Amino acid sequence: MTHLDATMSRSPLRSTPLGKTGPSVFPVGLGCMAMSGAYGPAEDAESVATIRHAIERGITLIDTGDFYGNGHNELLIRRAIEGVRDKVQLSVKFGAMRGPDGAALGIDTRPAAVKNFASYSLHRLGVEVIDVYRPARLDPQVPIEDTVGAIADLIKAGFVRHIGLSEVGVETIRRASEVHPIVDLQIEYAIATRGPEASIFPVLAELGMSATLYGVFSRGLLTGSKPSGKGDFRQHMPRFAGEQGAKNASVVEKLHAFAGERGMTPAQVALAWVLAKQPTLVPIVGARTRAQLDDALVALDKPLSAGDVAALESIVPAGAIGGTRYPAQHMKVLDSER
Repeated sequence: MTHLDATMSRSPLRSTPLGKTGPSVFPVGLGCMAMSGAYGPAEDAESVATIRHAIERGITLIDTGDFYGNGHNELLIRRAIEGVRDKVQLSVKFGAMRGPDGAALGIDTRPAAVKNFASYSLHRLGVEVIDVYRPARLDPQVPIEDTVGAIADLIKAGFVRHIGLSEVGVETIRRASEVHPIVDLQIEYAIATRGPEASIFPVLAELGMSATLYGVFSRGLLTGSKPSGKGDFRQHMPRFAGEQGAKNASVVEKLHAFAGERGMTPAQVALAWVLAKQPTLVPIVGARTRAQLDDALVALDKPLSAGDVAALESIVPAGAIGGTRYPAQHMKVLDSER
């Protein structure tokens, strides 16, 4: 069975396992970062309503980071999951340090720091256990074995259920998996970002790990969203600026025309492409509103055929979108890019 054929054979229950050892989740997850100011102001009431709506629609995996809005995001999720905790799996990233002004202060994944971060997340989320706990980035000062070992201690103590990774490369994945089973790697993947296909996805398959795929809309680039103001961190993203931004806009226009010809929105096409290419993995949709979420989820009922995928990739071939996915300084420290 090919990847594209597999798209058509998803369970009627719409359940995808997170690797060999993880939970089964709805085939699409909800990412909550944008609800805490990453793309400018968001309305808390609508954010909570969107998370609750996602759960009502069947979504089970809710993804956050303890540093999103300096804890604001976890507090939002706490409100949203009250009374329905048993219906969701919480995926939490940790380790990224922030100053009072939100400035990035580096990464800390020392064992003591891991347990400290976990204690605060448990408190803010109002839960007794975190379903999947993962370092947001590799700490160059701390062996991955030490970090994974600390999370394993939290599992033994009953505070965490599963271990995940985020934005790490093949060597780190292998080393981590020797310490404790890893259920998934969180990595950016979209028709505009295909790097993981070359070596990362094959290693995950070899080791029996899954992936949760963020950035499927390329931070709104593929849907036509533009940076909206001072608080929108996309202003610093190479793909949105200067000559690259203008070039990318012309490519995106073609994707929009493709979507229109098929009676789909750009978000639906972008998500459907990921589902067709990686049917055993779990894309994360970063919706801020119920309307955005409902629009995207239509993709589950409008799968792209092999012919559609080929046609779309002729319009947006690998490398068609110019500019790196993060600013140059950030790219230099990403273990997944090594």
